[in-house]
Amino acid sequence: MVEKITIYHNNMCSKSREAMCLLEDEGAEIEVVEYLKNTPGKRELKNLLKKLGIKAHDLMRKSEEEYTLHVKGKTLTETELVALMVKYPKLIERPIIIKGDKAIIGRPATLIVDFIG
Repeated sequence: MVEKITIYHNNMCSKSREAMCLLEDEGAEIEVVEYLKNTPGKRELKNLLKKLGIKAHDLMRKSEEEYTLHVKGKTLTETELVALMVKYPKLIERPIIIKGDKAIIGRPATLIVDFIG
């Protein structure tokens, strides 16, 4: 039985599209979460961070304008950072690949093959 793989995906992102193609080529059963349309809540993000084994700041896209406006140079708690990602989902790094109780950020895409293998 093939284990389902979940991807937090943004179709406008070339790295995210690359990850989708790679998962499809590997024959994975894929559940797609378009996180910009269906923003994860605080509980979901905290669970995702636990699966990734990282802190909220490490899941943030530092090049986004929202990061510069709301995060850069400030001392924020994990709860505050998670709340900002819920409010501004563009801050969430992509693609995120989940298999079972583990997850990775699929950059570079070559990490995905080893992870799902």
